[in-house]
Amino acid sequence: MPTVMPTSAQATMPEAPRSLEATGLLPDLVHQLVLKMLHAGGEMTGTELAGRLGVLFSVIQPSLDLLKRDRYTEMYGGGTGPHSNVYRLTDLGRSRAAVHMSHSAYVGRLPVPLSQYRDYMRRVGSGGGTPITRDSVREAFASLVIGDHVLDQIGPGVTARHSLFIYGPPGNGKTAIANTLVKLLGGDIAIPFALAIEGEIISVYDPLNHQALNLPSASGLLARDAVDDGRWIACRRPIVGAGSELTLDAFELGYSQATGLYRAPLQTLANGGVLLIDDFGRQRVAPRDLLNRWIVPLESRIDYLVLQTGQKFELPLEAMVVFTTNMNPIELLDESFLRRIRYKIYTESPTQEEFTQIFEQYCACRGVAFDRELVETLITCELQPRFIQLRGCQPRDLIEHALSLATYLGAPKVLTRELLSSACGTYFLSDDARYAH
Repeated sequence: MPTVMPTSAQATMPEAPRSLEATGLLPDLVHQLVLKMLHAGGEMTGTELAGRLGVLFSVIQPSLDLLKRDRYTEMYGGGTGPHSNVYRLTDLGRSRAAVHMSHSAYVGRLPVPLSQYRDYMRRVGSGGGTPITRDSVREAFASLVIGDHVLDQIGPGVTARHSLFIYGPPGNGKTAIANTLVKLLGGDIAIPFALAIEGEIISVYDPLNHQALNLPSASGLLARDAVDDGRWIACRRPIVGAGSELTLDAFELGYSQATGLYRAPLQTLANGGVLLIDDFGRQRVAPRDLLNRWIVPLESRIDYLVLQTGQKFELPLEAMVVFTTNMNPIELLDESFLRRIRYKIYTESPTQEEFTQIFEQYCACRGVAFDRELVETLITCELQPRFIQLRGCQPRDLIEHALSLATYLGAPKVLTRELLSSACGTYFLSDDARYAH
């Protein structure tokens, strides 16, 4: 089993396998991927071929020897050793590669076997070795204005690496809190380009959801003395979110009949980070059905998926699952579900002082002068007469409205009572009940 070791990118990377056996892959699968890479990339040296497959040349050398013996490949050139020879397919090899492509069009880094992925995620995925303290929680949330009583609910939930249910009135930062949680998980993580399961290949690394620390080169070449396993890529811990568009299909393997390619579901993409189910209760699937899908994985930290062949397999669930909603939880969840989602965090509306702090922070963000008296006037002369409850999102939105109006009028980008009053007029609904029909 490959060991793990830190890299300069501060991600814990698996060590590069030095032999075909150390990859944990069936030799036949490696033979197929070597053929398909040569079919897609044309002739290349042994080092180039190994680099594109994400491994050292010593890993694929047995495959190349076998494929040459069976007359699927041929080589020419030569220099300091077999790694510098140029390899290409024969007509027989092209035919064989086409057969393999018809089953699965995957061409790329060698996949990671399920056993190695499970081992890595259970050791590194949850970030469980990183201590969560009051100070670390406050440091992570320093950019947000949140009361200490809320932070002291968040900390134990992250420490336990359990599911969180964040609820409360709209506009009070529930999504912002969820997006910040990933800072507490500690360090970075390695994501496999693909997994090998029962002879099938499932694509995992997704540039839309994974932020790579060091993007692989176009050729994917590895140094001959590489330490890190090129089948993995160092990434920030992911946060994968889904809102009202979410369906149950997003939690199952995606599969294309045309290409034979599998795509990892959302919870696998989020492994090692945070899976955010935003606006819970507003999905196209009933809340009960959604939670029924999660009732076992939330307790066991194991998820079960099914291949097109009907073969079921288990994957570790090492993502923090976070639900957010501005709906009444009692109307969404029954007692059994509330018991399984162990940490419930209520996001209260800000006090007047907290509202002022948020206003000041966003003024600094936009580079405009902050005037405490102006904020007090806004609250007493604009919000209170409208019976508006303070929300954490209002300072940002009203400042943006006011600055947009200033730009429109050709006025200096300075907050004034007049600009904020006009902003309130376009941001809040009128209390005039006489609507046109």
